[in-house]
Amino acid sequence: MGFITLLQNSDRRFHVMVYVLVVTTFLNQSVIQLDIGFFSLFLYRIMLILAATVFLVHLVANRNLADYWEHVHVKGPLIFLLLWLSYGFASLVWAYSFVDAIKYLFLLGLGVVFVFLAVFTFTTMPRLYFFYAIWMGMTLLLLGIGLINHYLQFQLPTSSLYGASDHKLGYPTAVFFNQNDFATFLTISFFFYLAVARNGKQMWLKTICLVLSGLTFYIISLTESRAGVLAVVVGLLSYLFLLVPPIIKKIMLATGTIAVIGAAVLIVPSIIGNEPIDASSNAVRLNLLKNTFHYVVNTYGFGVGAGNLPVYLEYQPVYETHSILEVHNWLAEIAGNFGILVLLGYVTMYGYLFSSLYRIYRNRTQHKALLEGLMITLIAFLVASISPSSVSNLYFHWVYLGFVLSAVSVFKREEMQGIQEKPY
Repeated sequence: MGFITLLQNSDRRFHVMVYVLVVTTFLNQSVIQLDIGFFSLFLYRIMLILAATVFLVHLVANRNLADYWEHVHVKGPLIFLLLWLSYGFASLVWAYSFVDAIKYLFLLGLGVVFVFLAVFTFTTMPRLYFFYAIWMGMTLLLLGIGLINHYLQFQLPTSSLYGASDHKLGYPTAVFFNQNDFATFLTISFFFYLAVARNGKQMWLKTICLVLSGLTFYIISLTESRAGVLAVVVGLLSYLFLLVPPIIKKIMLATGTIAVIGAAVLIVPSIIGNEPIDASSNAVRLNLLKNTFHYVVNTYGFGVGAGNLPVYLEYQPVYETHSILEVHNWLAEIAGNFGILVLLGYVTMYGYLFSSLYRIYRNRTQHKALLEGLMITLIAFLVASISPSSVSNLYFHWVYLGFVLSAVSVFKREEMQGIQEKPY
C-alpha cells in the first residue's frame, strides 16, 4: 500500500525520476547489467520501466490522460511513432525470424516509451534547459572517459574493444559498444556546445563551451569515424547557411545543389551496377545498401519485417557483404525492416521537426542557442547515422528525439499562448 501511495505522489517526484532516467541514458550499459534470458536489464532500462510504471499508475489514479494529451503540440509525430510500432507488430505475420522481430520491437518500444515520457514531462522552458544541461554535463563525463581510452589505452568491459589488441585500445569508446557509436553521439554534443558558445550571455560560459566543442571534435577525430567528421563538416556548413545573408544563402544553395548532382552522377552507376567488389569498407557498405534495396523491392515496399534485415543479409544475400550483417545506415535500416511507408513517415516527421524549429527561429529573438543547437543537430545526426551498425539500440537517439519533440511542443504552446519568457 505504501508503494502505491509513493507511485501516486506528486508530479515533482515523477519529474525527478525522469531527470534521473535521462542521466542514466548516458551511462549506457556500464552500470548494472543483468542478463535475463531473452534480454538484459541495466540501469537505463530499469529506470525507464520504473518511470513508465509510475506514470501509468498516476494516469489510472487521476484519470487525466486527456489533460496530458491536450497540452502536447506534436501529436502528429507521436501518432506516427505509435503507428510505426503497430506496423512492426503487424510485420510479425511475414517476418522470417519471429525472435529477432520481437527483440527489435522491444528496443523500438522502449524508445517510443521514452519519447512519450519526455514530451509529457519537459513541458516548460526551464525543464528544456535542464534537459540541455544534463546532456552537456554528461557529455563532459564521457569526454573524460574517451581521453582515458585514448591516452591510457583502457577500455570498459562494455566496449567491443575491451581485451582487443594494443593498436585498437586507443580508440575512444567511452560507455558505448564501439567508436562509431560514440562519434555519432558526439556529433550532437559538438553542436550543442557550439550553439551555447555562439549565443551565451556570459563570457566564461562562451569560452568553456567553445573549448568543449573543440575537445569534442578532437575526440571524434580520434575515433577515425569518417561519418562523424563528415557530419561535423555538413553541420558547420548548415550553421553557416543559417547565419549568412539571403544572397549568400542562394549562392551556397546553388553550389550545394551542383555538388550533390555531381556526386550522384559519380556514385549512382556503381550502386546499380553488379560488378564484383573487394572487401573494402566502402564497397561492403555499398553492397549492404544494394541488398536492402533488393529486399524492399522484392517485398513490394513492405520491408522484410521488424529486425529481420540482418537475417536476410546472412541467409539470402544478393551481393557479397563479407559477413557484415547490419546495414550501417539508419534510413536504410528503417526501409529494409519496415518498408517505404514507415521510411516516408520518419522522413516526414524529421522534416516537420526541422521546419517547425526553423520557422520558430525566424520569429524569435530569444532561446537562439536551444533552437540553433536542435536544428543543426537534426542535420548532423542524419549524416552521422550512417556510421553505427544499427541506430535502434542507441538509446541516446531516442533521448535526443524526445528532446526535439519536447522542444517543438513547448515552443508551439508558447506561440499559441503568446508567451515570451526570458532567455535561460
